[in-house]
Amino acid sequence: MKSDNKLGSIDAYIAQQAEGLRPLLQKIRETIRAQAPEATEKIAYMMPTFWQGENLIHFAAFKNHIGIYPGGEATTAFADRLKSYKTSKGAIQLPLGEPIDYELIADITRWRVEQAKG
Repeated sequence: MKSDNKLGSIDAYIAQQAEGLRPLLQKIRETIRAQAPEATEKIAYMMPTFWQGENLIHFAAFKNHIGIYPGGEATTAFADRLKSYKTSKGAIQLPLGEPIDYELIADITRWRVEQAKG
């Protein structure tokens, strides 16, 4: 699948990030992959993206956080579990320096896969 920028792949995206971020990003990728085994990996909007008939979820590294982008309804559906995170419509910020809630990422991804199939 053609990507929309020069990164080309999630591997290339992760490789260009700071060394300390790479293991976190790889684990996020593996967490999403485990819940969306049929999804295609691509780069969309300059972010690693999992696509299954539609964009399921994106993630990206920033200076102070990792952004997770599961779409607008996810932040409402998971509002109780997202109270300690900065969110906006369709975006969740996971602060760097705090433990990453991989179980939350897995649950959101599983929910998105069901939505996409629906």
